[in-house]
Amino acid sequence: MTRLKDIAEHVGVSISTVSRVIQNDPTRNVNSETKRKIWDAVKELGYVPNQNARNLVTNNHQKKKRRTMKIGWVADPKLAEFYPYFSSVYAGISEGLVQADYTLVNIYKEELQNEASLHKAIHESDIEGLILIDNIDDSILQYIMKFLPVVGVDFNYTDKDMTVIDFDREGAVRTAVNHLIQLGHKEIGFIGGGIGGSLHDEKRYTGYRHAMEEAKLEIRLQWVFNTEWALKESYNSMNRLLKESRHSLPTAMVCASDMLSIAAMRAVVENGMRIPEDIAFIGVDNIEMSQYSSPPLTTIDIPKYEIGEMAAKVMIDQVEEKITLPIKTIVPYKLIVREST
Repeated sequence: MTRLKDIAEHVGVSISTVSRVIQNDPTRNVNSETKRKIWDAVKELGYVPNQNARNLVTNNHQKKKRRTMKIGWVADPKLAEFYPYFSSVYAGISEGLVQADYTLVNIYKEELQNEASLHKAIHESDIEGLILIDNIDDSILQYIMKFLPVVGVDFNYTDKDMTVIDFDREGAVRTAVNHLIQLGHKEIGFIGGGIGGSLHDEKRYTGYRHAMEEAKLEIRLQWVFNTEWALKESYNSMNRLLKESRHSLPTAMVCASDMLSIAAMRAVVENGMRIPEDIAFIGVDNIEMSQYSSPPLTTIDIPKYEIGEMAAKVMIDQVEEKITLPIKTIVPYKLIVREST
């Protein structure tokens, strides 16, 4: 069966662009030539959304509740546009809903932080459920859950009493560290993305710390960097370490994302060092770019598209009242070994 990503690969655009064109999303402009190519590919590849989804509810239920087939999602559009991890999650959500003949409606976080716009978003936008990626205040979340089914995606909602689709961040980084230890590495640094100036409660860093402690290996704080997810800061931090501590360097670095890894690897190469002979690297995410870095990046594969697809499926099941209790789904991850280790 043809999927959105097949069309995206055929045309040479992102999955989110294909989704916007097919759903006639007016919030982002797509030039007419690209639209034409996408619709030509839809016809050529035989892409057909599931038009039977409207019949999934009973006639009695339809009498009680007006169906709009609209699902809201709260996420900064820049996440899907510029971050490959979230782009894949968005693609899974979007295609999962489109296949069931639902429409995805973007609701901005700012709309939920004002009482008047919150009311309008929840009660007047005709959405039947809400998928959350951006973090929102607990008081707002509790208010929304009184009126709508809600599905949380990603770490912001893992510990809350609601339906959540996520992966074990701590376990994923433990696996990364243990892979390096099995290769003989003992001096291992960490590049992470804690928010607010601290890595203390960030789950990936917790996984790194616990794995190092269990192996009785020293954590050297001069080898631990909080980039706040900025690629430039990952590059700069690694560059400073290489220039200022040339005789006291880690033999391997664990990075909280592939993008942070790739940025730091560039600094290593520019300083005339070899990967993995001088410093090995391992990331988390397995974004498409990681297999084309130089050298190709060892990483922990997170099923990003499937996270989004499952979020859409669970949301539909909640809207159609097939599920009435919160469900916690933790998806599996796996180690992908490439040349960077």
